[in-house]
Amino acid sequence: MGFEGEVWRLMRLEELIGEIVIDEADFPWLNGQFVPAPAFGEVKPWFDESLALMDAEEYEGFDDSYDRIASTLSLVAPSGPVAEFLLHISDGRAWFRWSDEPFDVT
Repeated sequence: MGFEGEVWRLMRLEELIGEIVIDEADFPWLNGQFVPAPAFGEVKPWFDESLALMDAEEYEGFDDSYDRIASTLSLVAPSGPVAEFLLHISDGRAWFRWSDEPFDVT
């Protein structure tokens, strides 16, 4: 899988939030440098909160917190938008998994 070097974009409607330059692929996760756009400052607290909840193993709170990210932002692969994604951003790094189909909720 040749993901390394690809640039994925995090968007809010037509507004660029940031770019992820992939430098590691460990299926199903991709990892890379996160290059924030000026608008990232508006949504950064969402990522900080969701990651803190996950680290504290507060999974119900994480789900509620992450819903705001998933319902407001989109992740765009070089080939176009993905249907669903799970994205974490911290300290200039991003790691995520995605699907062309909605994740199976069981």
